[in-house]
Formats: sequence, C-alpha cells, structure tokens
Amino acid sequence: MRVMGLDVGDRTIGVAISDPLLITAQGKETLFRESIKQDIDTLVNWIVEYDVEKVVVGLPLNMNGTLGDQGEKTKAFTQKLEKKLNYSDRVKSKVEIIYWDERLTTKSATRALIESDMRREKRKKVVDTVAAVLILQSYLDRNSAVQK
Repeated sequence: MRVMGLDVGDRTIGVAISDPLLITAQGKETLFRESIKQDIDTLVNWIVEYDVEKVVVGLPLNMNGTLGDQGEKTKAFTQKLEKKLNYSDRVKSKVEIIYWDERLTTKSATRALIESDMRREKRKKVVDTVAAVLILQSYLDRNSAVQK
C-alpha cells in the first residue's frame, strides 16, 4: 500500500508517491495538463500501478483559512478523480481522498530549489513535483506522529 500526493494547478499537477512503509515521499513527476479526462486517466493508471490506497491533495487555502478560487478548482478536479476511481473496475479497493492544507508549499519548494542553485528553466519543470513531495511528506510525518 502506498499514498499519493498531488499539487493540483491550472497547468500542471505535481505528483509524489510514498514508499511502501509510508515513511518517505518521492517525486513521481510533473504532469503537464492536457484535458481533465486525460489527466484523470493518467492519475488512475499510477494509482493502480503503485497500489495507492490514499490520495493526499494539497488544498490551497487563503491565508485566513478560507477556500478561494483555486481551492474550489482543486476540489472540483478531485471530485471528478474520486468519481472515476469509484467506478473503475481496475481499482482494487476504495481509494480515500484526503485534503491537506498546502499554504505556502509552492513557495517553500521554490525556495529549496533556488537554494540548491537550480536554474530557473529546470525549477519551472519540477517545482510542482517538489510541492507534492512536501505535501505528502507533511501528511506522512503527521500520521507517523499520531500513531506513536
């Protein structure tokens, strides 16, 4: 069993996958969005391939904790993904969707990439994957601490 982390944006979706022991998050890739159907089909393929049981979706809240336009778009996309998962005969068991506060995650990812001296062109290609890793790792760390 694994957990998938998503950083859903208008043009890209950052994707991360946990290790089987649910200790670390690794970047899968940045999915450059083409159509909702194709994006969801790609994610479902990865969910099946990696035997994902939970999907942690970064929810972009406003600084005051309210849901803004991007948060609404993220929820709408995630609901379509959940519907596809529920009706797919390829998915072995129900996949749980978990929303995770992602405030400032992309800024943290960008800062980490800048500090590693990564060139701007390369940063643009991987920042969403790094953000997905941060979202997923935060979830895994919190879950691990709760279980102790």
